[in-house]
Amino acid sequence: MANKLEITLTRSLIGRPQDQRETVKALGLRKMNQTVEKVDNAAMRGMINKISHLVTVTEK
Repeated sequence: MANKLEITLTRSLIGRPQDQRETVKALGLRKMNQTVEKVDNAAMRGMINKISHLVTVTEK
């Protein structure tokens, strides 16, 4: 596994359930096409799995 993950919000949060919105916010994403870099661990992978249809992930 890589040490870092680049997570980009690629889909809108309009009409999404509150738990998905909170997960995106917890990852530090606020706007469309915004990218954040996070450490690759089980907690991050779980959050990404929950909103995998909204984000794209690149291992760095």
